[in-house]
Amino acid sequence: MKFFVDSANIEEITKLKNLGLADGVTTNPSLILKAGRNFQSIAKDICELIEGPVSLEVSSSSIDQMRAEAEKLRVISENVVVKLPMTWNGLKVCRDLANSGIKVNMTLCFTANQAILAAKAGAEFVSPFVGRLDDTKIDGVGLIKEIRTIYDNYSFRTKILAASIRSLEHIKNCAIAGAEAVTAPPAILRELVSHPLTDKGLEIFLSDWEKSNQKI
Repeated sequence: MKFFVDSANIEEITKLKNLGLADGVTTNPSLILKAGRNFQSIAKDICELIEGPVSLEVSSSSIDQMRAEAEKLRVISENVVVKLPMTWNGLKVCRDLANSGIKVNMTLCFTANQAILAAKAGAEFVSPFVGRLDDTKIDGVGLIKEIRTIYDNYSFRTKILAASIRSLEHIKNCAIAGAEAVTAPPAILRELVSHPLTDKGLEIFLSDWEKSNQKI
């Protein structure tokens, strides 16, 4: 499974890259706002830092405006993936971009039917929002399982990029369900290593080694 960092914070992305936990990056207008920097500048910095896919999202809803913004995004770097909303207009632009060899991430996916449409339109990634579905009492990981089954049934090449990740359980369960990647905030990715029994075991080992009066 690939880990994408859901952030526009260069410092956080760099730390995770150095740990081998940044196979890609996803951004959205909210994350850009939070970063408090010029969009073009931060987008270029992220693309220079990360070799893998970097999803940059359009900020319009009309076909003509999305096309124009997609053209501006894709010239930032070769590893840019244009992020489009799961709407009829978004699907139309996705189809056009895919036919031109431009990779697309269809975002705000909440049903298996939407995921089918994304695959039919030629999307490189589809982003089901696991956490937001859970918020509405719908099983977000269950959606990942449904999409995985459908994509396997019909040999769709679109990759499942599980988004709106809120917990370590989400990451584990999305991996079990067969998502090719998850995109998660830096704080959650850093938590992957943590377990109280690990901490307790290390404490015991270090204490016993100190008592042995030995050196390596």
